[in-house]
Amino acid sequence: MIFPAIDLQGGKSVRLFQGDFTRKILINEDPVEQAQKINESGLSQLHLVDLDGAKAGKPQNLNVIKHIREKFEGLIELGGGIRNFEQLRSYLGLGLNRIIIGSAALKDPNFVKKALAQYGAEKIVIGVDGTNGKVAINGWLEQSETTMMDLIAAMRQVGARHFIVTDVARDGTMQGANVELLLGLKRSFQDCNIIASGGVRNLEDIKNLRKNGIDDIIVGKALYEGELTLKQIAEVE
Repeated sequence: MIFPAIDLQGGKSVRLFQGDFTRKILINEDPVEQAQKINESGLSQLHLVDLDGAKAGKPQNLNVIKHIREKFEGLIELGGGIRNFEQLRSYLGLGLNRIIIGSAALKDPNFVKKALAQYGAEKIVIGVDGTNGKVAINGWLEQSETTMMDLIAAMRQVGARHFIVTDVARDGTMQGANVELLLGLKRSFQDCNIIASGGVRNLEDIKNLRKNGIDDIIVGKALYEGELTLKQIAEVE
C-alpha cells in the first residue's frame, strides 16, 4: 500500500524539513478536508502523525484525529507520542486501525512487548527513525546510539512484523528514499514488512522501491510539491 501522510501540529496539517520543528510549511488549515480529498481520489489508507504528541510524549491533537477517523473511510495508522496503554486504548477506541510506536520501542520495550501480545502485530507497528543507521527518539529531538538493525531485531523477537523506517536526513528533502538502508534491512529481516518513509519524490521512486521488494511506502512532501499526485498513487495501488 502507498500511504499519503498528514502530519499534525496545532490542529493543522504541516510538513517539516528533516524533522526540524522550526522549519515547517503549512499544508492545510483543515486536515479533515485533506483526508476527505485523499478518500475522494480513490485511496483508502492514511498515515497520520501527531507531531506535537511526539515532542510532548502524549497525544496533543486528539480532536482533529477523532474527526479525521469519523470522515475517512479506510485504514488509518497513527504515530506520535504513544508511550502507555491508556493512550493506546484511547486511540484504538476511536477506531484507528494501526498504532505506530516509536520512542517507546527503545525506551520501554516491555510496554511494546505487552502491547504486541495483547493487540497483535497487525495493530502495533514499530516506527524506526534515525540518521546514519542509528535511532532517533522523542520527535527526532534526541539521537541514541542504538542501531536500527538492533532495534528491529529486538522488536521482531517480541512479535513485531511491521516496521516503518524513516531516514530523518531524507525526510522532507525530496532527495529520494534511502534505498540502500531499506534494502539492507529487508535482506536482514526477510519475514518482516519494511515500510519506506522519508524522501520519496515521484512515481519512479515508488516503482524502484517496489521492484526491490519494498511494497508499502509513505508519501508526504512530494504530494504537496506537485511531483506526485493522488491520482498517480491510486493508479499504482
